[in-house]
Amino acid sequence: MATQPRVMPGLFSGLSVKIIATIIVVILAVEVVIYLPSAANFRQSWLTDRLRVGIVAARVLDAVPDAMNLPRMITDRLLNSAGALAIVYRREGQSQLIELENTPMPREAVTIDMRVRDQATLIMGALDTLMLGGDRMLRIVGEEEGQEQSTVEVLMPEAPLRADLLVYSRNLLVLALILAAFTSAVLYVFVSLILIAPIRRLTGNMMSYREAPENAALIVAPTLRRDEIGVMERELASMESDIFSMLRQRRHLADLGLAVAKINHDLRNTLTSAQLLSDQVATLDDPKVQRLAPRLVQSIDKAIGFAQSVLDYGRQSVTPPRPVRVELRVMLEDAAFDAGLAGHPTIGFANNVPENVAISADPDQLSRVFINLIKNAREALEAAGAKVTAPVVDIGYAAAGDGLTISVADNGPGLPPRARDNLFVAFEGSARAGGTGLGLAIARELTEAHGGRLSFVDQPVGTRFDVVLPTALLLG
Repeated sequence: MATQPRVMPGLFSGLSVKIIATIIVVILAVEVVIYLPSAANFRQSWLTDRLRVGIVAARVLDAVPDAMNLPRMITDRLLNSAGALAIVYRREGQSQLIELENTPMPREAVTIDMRVRDQATLIMGALDTLMLGGDRMLRIVGEEEGQEQSTVEVLMPEAPLRADLLVYSRNLLVLALILAAFTSAVLYVFVSLILIAPIRRLTGNMMSYREAPENAALIVAPTLRRDEIGVMERELASMESDIFSMLRQRRHLADLGLAVAKINHDLRNTLTSAQLLSDQVATLDDPKVQRLAPRLVQSIDKAIGFAQSVLDYGRQSVTPPRPVRVELRVMLEDAAFDAGLAGHPTIGFANNVPENVAISADPDQLSRVFINLIKNAREALEAAGAKVTAPVVDIGYAAAGDGLTISVADNGPGLPPRARDNLFVAFEGSARAGGTGLGLAIARELTEAHGGRLSFVDQPVGTRFDVVLPTALLLG
């Protein structure tokens, strides 16, 4: 399967772009939140200015005894200064009106009560002017300060208000964009120095180290930072150092294993020849030879078995399990047969796994696990001989929430202390003289490959090992 090329993202195609875009979006969102009350306040101030001119005109009307006969030039100046078509002044039930000459009165106008000043009403009014305003008439209603019984109404077109509000919005938008760009640039510089640059350095180091993990010069050099980036640098340096050491040790072990395999192969051939000679020696009539020959043959057989075990362990497959449907009881019966226990003349065998239990597992690998465990139990009971009454190997089964437990137990003498201390350690965890301890080591590896675990269960009599497999392997 083809893998995607590992290419470091560019400065403006990776995390940088996301950070800049996020900063700009956040700043613009904040500007929108600020803009709404700002536009509402601008509109309110604009209307207040027009209303004040109307109040001044009302005071002029109130000061003149015969306001109806004011010269047209004065009234027109008052109206033009307010940008109004007409001004109405009401006081103590009386109304006075001044208007431009030949001004048609609108049939309908939008009323704006300047006495209402809550923020929600002001914002809705600003949005109404921006969205729906343009060719409407405004009827601005307000009170003269200190005169609660008097009201002033200013009638004027809405177009000037909307035009000024649009100019204000445009200027605010330009200012917001400039502020967003400047803030994003400043923040990007700081974020690049503090975050992006170290991340790019660590990313580049990981890509380079992956190509050549045995090159110690590529191990990242951590800085003195005490934040999360500093922790990441130190942990990455420690991990790369550990990988470097393990790879070097693995190479040494591989070279040593190759040499041991060659020596072992030659030694096995030599031992085979010695075995043939020992067989011939065993046929001699000399009493001393007849007494010593069985020991010699047994020693040579053990040496050959040890050499063969080492070769098998070295050739052990590392392929992952290939799960298929496996009938658990049938597989255990076959494992007992291959382990030399089925039909044994002196050792009993009890398989307590139900008939209908099926799991998804690799039959070859899982069978090898139980062959090793059952074989170890059989050999322990054979070595005990008459010391054990009614020797038996018992296969138990239990299904709980944390997994399926298949136990292999015997009623033999149990494990010696040295074997318990080195369980699952190759060449050290053997319970019998001359053993290699490879069986349990291989069984544990194969069990873990299936997502399970192999453990020793201490008990008063005999030996018991539990193979715990995930519940997910159980088939319906």
